[in-house]
Amino acid sequence: MSDAREVFDLNNDPEVVRYTGDPPFESVDHAQEFLKGYSHYEQYNMGRWAVRSKSDHAFLGWCGLKTHDNGEVDLGFRLHRKYWNQGYATEAAIGCLRYGFDRLNIPYIIGRAMHENTASIRVLEKIGMTYWKDVICEAHPAKCYRITKKELEAS
Repeated sequence: MSDAREVFDLNNDPEVVRYTGDPPFESVDHAQEFLKGYSHYEQYNMGRWAVRSKSDHAFLGWCGLKTHDNGEVDLGFRLHRKYWNQGYATEAAIGCLRYGFDRLNIPYIIGRAMHENTASIRVLEKIGMTYWKDVICEAHPAKCYRITKKELEAS
């Protein structure tokens, strides 16, 4: 299965994209075009990475860092429903935080979640992020959390 098919399938689940503000891809070809045009790796040495099972390399979803226009770096994650509540998002998110702090020397990393998205808020809190402020994310009210390298090491 190609990455485009996997990303298409992930974003085609209404529950997975419920709190993201992202519409599903129209087709696998549309997902492929998105992936071809994704330049965050080249621009910033970071991006959203595939999360795969260690045992069988199954595509679980994605997790990673994204630089916004204001310079802030955001942690994001999205997993197939069948992998929710198993610790995968937490494990992947901690790895991304370590990469951002240890390899890229980012001063702090934020995580945003719509108020109703209690599962993602729980992940952000489990990885040591603390509530910072309310924001608008993809035209929806959201909570913004943040963490520094020192805070990650203390958690």
